[in-house]
This record gives sequence, C-alpha cells and structure tokens, in this order.
Amino acid sequence: MIFRILEDQFAQKSKDAKAADLRYMQLALALGRRGLGRTWPNPAVGAVIVKDGVIVGRGWTQAGGRPHAEVEALRRAGDAARGATLYVTLEPCSHFGRSPPCADAVVAAGLARVVSAIEDPNPEVAGKGHGKLRAAGIAVDIGMCAAEAARDHAGHFRRVRDKRPHVILKLAVSADDRIAAAGHRPVAITGDIARTRVHLLRAQSDAILVGIGTVLADDPLLTCRLPGMAPRSPVRVVLDRALRMPGDSRLVHSARQTPLWVMTSDIAEAAAAMKLGAAGAEVIRIASTAPAGLDLPAMLHALAEKGITRLMVEGGARVAASFVAEGLVDEAWLLRGPETIGAGGVPALDALPLAAITQSPAFRLHASEMLGKDHFEIYERA
Repeated sequence: MIFRILEDQFAQKSKDAKAADLRYMQLALALGRRGLGRTWPNPAVGAVIVKDGVIVGRGWTQAGGRPHAEVEALRRAGDAARGATLYVTLEPCSHFGRSPPCADAVVAAGLARVVSAIEDPNPEVAGKGHGKLRAAGIAVDIGMCAAEAARDHAGHFRRVRDKRPHVILKLAVSADDRIAAAGHRPVAITGDIARTRVHLLRAQSDAILVGIGTVLADDPLLTCRLPGMAPRSPVRVVLDRALRMPGDSRLVHSARQTPLWVMTSDIAEAAAAMKLGAAGAEVIRIASTAPAGLDLPAMLHALAEKGITRLMVEGGARVAASFVAEGLVDEAWLLRGPETIGAGGVPALDALPLAAITQSPAFRLHASEMLGKDHFEIYERA
C-alpha cells in the first residue's frame, strides 16, 4: 500500500511537471510570435526562464534578428538564471554569426535545464547547440510543443532547407469564388473584421507580393494599416517583367518610407530601372520564362538570398494561379464573403478552380472560423 501511494505521488508530480513545462513553452511560443515579420533573416524565437516556479526572465528575438531571445531573457533574469530552467522555441545557436553563440551564453549563465521545442535544421547548428549544453552538464529536453514551433518557424525552416521563403497565399473571394467584378473592377468582398486579420498577417510577414496587374488596377499601398503598426509593414514586392510600374503610383511614392522591391526581367530596359531606383525602389533582375512572366522559383530564391523567410502573396488571379500551379504555396488563407459577384466576375485562380486548393490532396484544412459574416479557412500543404 505504501509503495502504491508513493507511486501515485510520483505520477502526480510528473504530471504536474509536464503541465508546467507545457504552460511555460506555450508562453515562449506566444512571445516568439511578437517578432514575426521583424526578425528576418533570423527566426522569431521566444524564451522564458523559470526558477522555483517563478518566471525570472523572458525574451523574444528583437527587430533585425538581434539580440536573440535567449540572450534577451538572460539579460532580464540576471543572477537569478543560475540553476533555473530555460524554455526556448528553437535550439540555441552554437556558431558565431553577427552575435556570439546563444548556447555559450546559456552555459555561462549557469542554467540547470533547457527545454527546447525543436532542433534547428540550419547545418551550422543542427544539434550542435543541444550538444554544447549537454557537454556542460545541462539537462536538455527536446520536443515540447514541437508541432507548434515548427509552424511558427516554418519560414526559417523553408529558407534553410529549400532556399526559398514560406509562401502564404491570401485570397478574399465572394460566395461564388470571384475576387473582382467584371473588367477586374474592385469590389468590397469581406468586412472589417476580416480586413483587420489580413493587416495582422501583413505585419507578421517579411514581405508581401503582388503582380503589376494589381498595381495598375488598384494602385495599392500594401502597408499595415492597424493603429500604431505602420512600422511593422512588410517589404513590398512587385512582379513587373517589363517595368510598367507608374512613377506616380503610391508604391513608388512611399518607397523611401517602406521598402519596395521590383522583380523584373533580365532584359528589362535600364532607363526604367534607373528611374525606379532614383525614386527609392530596388530593382532585382530575374530570368524570364516563355512566353511571358518571371521564373517564380528563381524569384523566390532571390528573396531568400536577401533574407526573406515569410512571403505573403496577395496578387491577382493570374499571380495566385501561377503559385498554385507550380506547387509553391505552403499555406493558403481563404476569406470568403457572404455575397455573390456573378458570372462576369474574375475567378479567384484564373483558369484554375478554387478546388485546386480546397479539394486538393496537396492541401489539408488546418483551421476554420467565422470573422463576422465572413468565413475564414487556413489550408496547409499536406
């Protein structure tokens, strides 16, 4: 009987410890998400330091990718970090980059335990950070909330493994799968709640991409218009093979305030490129594909080379269809309004049916909710 009681007590303590680990890791994940869209080319990591059941330090990767989350949490914890537990959403780095290794800082601080959500696939890390910690006598547990961490760090993982950003396609469609009225005339499809969610997604993206057709039709600004979040606006990227970008567009006029990158053909006119450059835009030349258009994989590789990890595609039907057809969409955000547009409207994916996402074995439904009168669904690549 005594042994049974002791076993029950041990099991309860183990259960309580796992519950605490889960709670602190979820907090670390929430902290890390604060940096989404701001830390590229580095991942948006979160970290929490706990000692005797009390949070003594917390941190998240700062704008521009430095300082890293672990260093920020250690700074806040100070001497209280000695003997404490660190919860971190990605393996601490083990190499010298633009800052010293976080694994060394963790060892120097005297932490007793590290709970790490997931290993970093970066070949410069890839288990070496965890190895350094263990070699220093620190207990290391890996895998708590691994699926959530993998989702939060999808941009970093995609850039490391595939040399391109994680691509999120955003589509606002009517009840009959249209995105604009006849003649590509813009119409309001979703309500204020859905539009607010879209602007939050913009703030959490490193870059937002449209085609030149959208620029000519809508003259968009492509910034984050949530109160106080204009500085969180992503890099604006425009696919413009022939450099038709109007010099008086809102994108060009704001190029010195919010970065504007124009992806164009390797044979586009130099004079047009010079005008855009003089206005503050950056012109990036990409190989063309016949009969028209740009090489999308090459374009994504160029963005990854510049540090972009999360790309939001908010272009028109042709651009969206091109990304879907080439298998370059990792996540699709589908916002469906309650009203129809009619047979003359522009189909969401040009010649492709929307079922190429919603009923394709290549995608699976990850989440679904109502945003006012609008239906919001997230599809992930299976």
